[in-house]
Amino acid sequence: MILNFSTSEKERLDEFLRKTLPAAINEENVSNSKIRRLVVAGAVCVNGKQIRRPAFELRGNSSITINYEKEKFLFEKQPDDIKFELSGKNVLFEDDFLICVNKPALFPTEETVVGGEKRDNLHDAVVRYLWKKNPELRNPPYVGIMHRLDRETSGIILFTKQRSVNKEIQRMFAEHDFTKIYVALCSNVSGKTVKKKEFSVEMFMNRISPKSQSAKWGAVTEKFGGLYSKTDFSILKEISYGGECCFAVQANLFTGRTHQIRVHLSSVGLPILGDVLYGGKPEKRVMLHSARLEFKHPVSGKMICIESEPDFLLN
Repeated sequence: MILNFSTSEKERLDEFLRKTLPAAINEENVSNSKIRRLVVAGAVCVNGKQIRRPAFELRGNSSITINYEKEKFLFEKQPDDIKFELSGKNVLFEDDFLICVNKPALFPTEETVVGGEKRDNLHDAVVRYLWKKNPELRNPPYVGIMHRLDRETSGIILFTKQRSVNKEIQRMFAEHDFTKIYVALCSNVSGKTVKKKEFSVEMFMNRISPKSQSAKWGAVTEKFGGLYSKTDFSILKEISYGGECCFAVQANLFTGRTHQIRVHLSSVGLPILGDVLYGGKPEKRVMLHSARLEFKHPVSGKMICIESEPDFLLN
């Protein structure tokens, strides 16, 4: 089914879809993550051009076309989320404008609905935490989602506490003014010692799986819609995890494509442990952790460096 919309307003694409899509498809429970996945999957065009960035700005007199597949869009796999309540020990940085928290694995970042019931999520946990600290507030405190981590990924995630800094934080993410370091635990599928301790992976990426299957991304040419991606990697150490010989690998992102670290590591024979989609051995989760976030504070201008140790290296 093809859905057509138009607008003369200046606003973000995802915000426009939040307002218009639920009524158009006669569904009240359309989560932010569903809208984001719809855009990232390439199902939305603006003025005839495919747009994959949810924060894309509509600049007026815009024609929006959506390739809508109801069964696929509404499907939600039943999750096995952990129970989590944010406390001070999980807060890595906080001031009047920002709060950075240590997200646990197997806990979603934002609100989704499964079987008509809302899943608990990190955004709501941050709201509860701040409200508990300020019980005199009549309404829930504002918490802005600036970026996301996959449900299985653990580590640092940043939220805003005031709308006044949102525009600058969004600009910093869009222009890659954040340093984002991840650590992955990789299966040594070859059983050989990796001699090159530092390496880079560059490729053009796009979805390579049929639409009816789980989203899988891989290398394609730019001609076929590939988006440039680059990651620098460093082998930190070789360790044994659950009896398996693994490598702890640090990843420094230069771009932020879907499944980028997972695809890049798999392409060089180092799939992440637990990432069976890209050749990793089965585990309780995809062993990927957001370990460091560096950025210039949007108000003070001071450099902020937040660090978090992955739990799979503490065992």
